[in-house]
Amino acid sequence: MKRRSFIKKSTATASLLGISVTGINAMNIFNTKTPMNNFKLNYAPHLGMFKNHAGDDPIDQLNFIANQGFTAFEDNGMKGRTVETQEKMAKTMSDRNMTMGVFVAHKIYWKEPNLASGNIDKRNEFLKDIKESVEVAKRVNAKWMTVVPGHVDLSQNIDYQTAHVIETLKQASAILEPHNITMVLEPLNFRDHPGLFLTNSPQAYQICKAVNSPSCKILFDIYHQQIQEGNLIPNIDNSWDEIAYFQIGDNPGRNEPTTGEINYKNIFKHIHSKEFKGILGMEHGNSIHGKKGELAVIEAYKAADNF
Repeated sequence: MKRRSFIKKSTATASLLGISVTGINAMNIFNTKTPMNNFKLNYAPHLGMFKNHAGDDPIDQLNFIANQGFTAFEDNGMKGRTVETQEKMAKTMSDRNMTMGVFVAHKIYWKEPNLASGNIDKRNEFLKDIKESVEVAKRVNAKWMTVVPGHVDLSQNIDYQTAHVIETLKQASAILEPHNITMVLEPLNFRDHPGLFLTNSPQAYQICKAVNSPSCKILFDIYHQQIQEGNLIPNIDNSWDEIAYFQIGDNPGRNEPTTGEINYKNIFKHIHSKEFKGILGMEHGNSIHGKKGELAVIEAYKAADNF
């Protein structure tokens, strides 16, 4: 059948069914096995970002994500999922040629000091979590896991706290190195997470240099660092040799690119120019609810990736 005749027939059939051509395209973004988009960078959605299109089942969501052309996926809560679910998700990612991004590796202390304190029990708890996370990482083919050193210890000088954190991370690196797994340290902004020990990229850079391990690198969350320090591209350049992972969110709002003040098109272009082959996690919300908002997220990444 000629293409023109096919289009006319499809349009006529759609009209009889009460479905527009746009509606047909909307169905295709769920059903196709051929990716709809060809992104230059490895953007990684998370579960829930497209649930209005894909439903609640994580396997359906992963397939929908892959169908849109996203080549990676991250899941902060992966460690808490059943082994059966982890294995099913790992198989789906393998089948769809998707790379697993970060998951949270340990209990995060948001209100009280743990690693900064030098407390041996807290250190041992953290190292136990890291050992357990190695098994999760192997199960889901993950090469990165998120680490947040926790709250400051106001009873100690910051330099002593830094020394405690470095020592703990050195011990964790010794666990991770044989498995070629990297913990990525995430500095978090003072506004959303007041009182945390790790807040900015120069601090993370200093710690990674001191730990001196391929298993201890920086997770540069662009949303957090826009709030915390700004000067994004120069700070990315200054920290570059210790950055292993990026995360994304516009500010204000912590939603998809193009909804706030961050010039993501230029940032993505810069990261791409440095031949970054890693993952950029889409750790943000959707600015619009429902299916319309999910399509808006895809369009935002198409726009920001168009450089």
